[in-house]
Amino acid sequence: MKNKKKGLLHIIVILAVIALCSFTTLVGFTKAHKGSARNIKLGLDLAGGVSITYDVVGDKPTDAELKDTVTMMQKRAEVHSTESSVVTDEKGRIVIDIPGVDDAEKVLSDLGKEGSLDFVAQDDMDLSSGKPVYTKTICTGKDIKSAEAGTTQDESTKTKKYVVSLKFKSKGTKAFATATEEAAPSHKMIYIVYDGKVISNPGVTEAITNGEAQISGGFKTYDEAEELASYIRIGALPVELKAAQSQVVGAQLGLDAIQSSLLAGAIGFGLVVLFMIIFYRLPGLASSIALVFYLGLMLVALNVLDITLTLPGIAGIILNIGMAVDANVIIFTRIKEELAKGKSVQSGIKIGFDKALSAIVDGNVTTLIAAAVLYVKGSGTVKGFATTLALGIILSMFTALVITKLLLNAMYSLGMDDVKYFGVEKPRKPIHFVENRLKFFCISGAIILACVVTLGVNKASRCGGNILNYGLDFLGGTTYDITFPDKTDLNADLKSDLEKLFSKTAKSNDVVISEVAGRNALSVKTVELNEKQRNTLNATLEKTYGVDEKNIENQNISASVSDDMKSDAVTAVVIAVICMLIYIWFRFKDVIFAGSAVLALIHDVIAVILVYGLTKISVGNTFIACMLTIVGYSINATIVIFDRIRENLQVHSSEEALAEVVNESITQTLTRSINTSLTTIITVVVLAILGVDSVKDFAIPLLAGFICGGYSSVCITGTLWYSWKRVQFKRKKAKK
Repeated sequence: MKNKKKGLLHIIVILAVIALCSFTTLVGFTKAHKGSARNIKLGLDLAGGVSITYDVVGDKPTDAELKDTVTMMQKRAEVHSTESSVVTDEKGRIVIDIPGVDDAEKVLSDLGKEGSLDFVAQDDMDLSSGKPVYTKTICTGKDIKSAEAGTTQDESTKTKKYVVSLKFKSKGTKAFATATEEAAPSHKMIYIVYDGKVISNPGVTEAITNGEAQISGGFKTYDEAEELASYIRIGALPVELKAAQSQVVGAQLGLDAIQSSLLAGAIGFGLVVLFMIIFYRLPGLASSIALVFYLGLMLVALNVLDITLTLPGIAGIILNIGMAVDANVIIFTRIKEELAKGKSVQSGIKIGFDKALSAIVDGNVTTLIAAAVLYVKGSGTVKGFATTLALGIILSMFTALVITKLLLNAMYSLGMDDVKYFGVEKPRKPIHFVENRLKFFCISGAIILACVVTLGVNKASRCGGNILNYGLDFLGGTTYDITFPDKTDLNADLKSDLEKLFSKTAKSNDVVISEVAGRNALSVKTVELNEKQRNTLNATLEKTYGVDEKNIENQNISASVSDDMKSDAVTAVVIAVICMLIYIWFRFKDVIFAGSAVLALIHDVIAVILVYGLTKISVGNTFIACMLTIVGYSINATIVIFDRIRENLQVHSSEEALAEVVNESITQTLTRSINTSLTTIITVVVLAILGVDSVKDFAIPLLAGFICGGYSSVCITGTLWYSWKRVQFKRKKAKK
């Protein structure tokens, strides 16, 4: 029985939430515009931030000491933003770029903290001078195993208070137990000293022997407690640093890049909505409303969770939109199939959602596993990408499985119950994918061979023997600080001319230009330049732009993607692939499904590397994000076909029927595969056409990956599974 009032109420509530999210995103609340898009924290590439240069005080540190310092400063900087970058220059100075902040003084203060923690017995403490003086400690921050912020109930005031909970290592546990045993009888205090200041001095009433303690230093907010916990975890620096320079820098991609990317995203999204409505009719309209709902929630969530959004983060959102569309396409295909069997519209909607559930959940969970591993093991850009991806997966699943379903049922209740509004899946003759598998394998083999040859040629022909065109993120480079005469307008034309000048001189498109706040100056980063190239640039800047020689500073900088970050990224991807393999094995009860999926994934990654090798596109931070996006897309596309094979095997599971099952399964999901690829590709194509060079360099490999992912999911995964399965059947027969 139809309930028109309930259906109408559902539509009104959903539209009201969309309106609320839109208002929040566009305007925000209060005078501070809380929740608005303008308050989303953007990365250095999109909005700029603070750049700080530190000198090392005293004797020249060893390479190990400098490396440890960079690693620890990276962790400190990530307290402000996971997208922070820490590098060293040719003079051994440490350069830190932190996006999304504009208070250089506060950042200097935070980064300069020692991070040292001492526990001091009352008898060993002297406070007569107003400052804590002591020569003996019970234990130090080096004895701390973990430090976590939390909340607890104040028994006296019955109010919530913020604390830092500590767990000691074995040595610290014993020392702290001994000290508290001595202090307990007289209720003596133990002073907790951080960065030369007493932050807490609790009285000891009983011995603490379990290796756990708590700091309640009057924290006003949870963030204050978390900040202290972070610095305790990080510890003291191996060398002493002194701030030599700090400045606020503008967006690296520039306003034109941001505006063109936003325009491309809007056009792409509009085309996707139009495509869905034309192809899927009423369900397409419902999914389009759900997509708007998803985007609104995503923008609000980015703001609320204080996530730093960068170009790689935008890639995560693009992938999420593709997966959200994909979920709807799977559902609508199932509904059309049920209607073709003669089911009523109401039954078709219910059964369609039920049958689509396993494919949607498995596809999203595998990608969510990857995001979780990347967040835990990755750092910098990888962690930022993982955060955006995980958030998007959760929201896209919710909108597809809940919001779209509510909208379709509501529309049905309001009288839109004719089959013509939904369409019927036309019967399609199974395509002989299995019979043509050798052709597909040869094509894939040619792609892999071409990649090997291309990388080999690149290694032999390039200076330095690099197989890819590694950019300044991976190899380091040269940074220029150019102060122009006051009369010079730092407009878009000037920046464009400078970009061409540096690109031509460096023979590389890897050029990043940003404004320096407070001065009529630009910061330019490019690949490493030799002395002749630097002299040529200096002469041109003096002659063409009237820049005084003393106002041109340049120096070499190390890679922003350190060896540790590369190692973390590779480790994270390997663990993620293993976890996905285990999950697919568990869900499909067949390791061949898992093995086929992983091989197809590797195939797609190789294809994208081939594109990078052939096009000479610079390999930087966005390379990592691009690869991770392809991994997520590829595995999701494969799961859908495997889910249909699993379903059809319940009817036909004999060896003789394997080819028929695979052909039929791929054919049944072919519309979904094509439509999902098209809707995802549309946005990236528009981005590649309208975007500036740096955005194009990101969009083109992404586009290649999506095309290859669509190809491999249709032509490789199912036929590869079939080939392995046949071998398995033959082995079983041989044993008999």
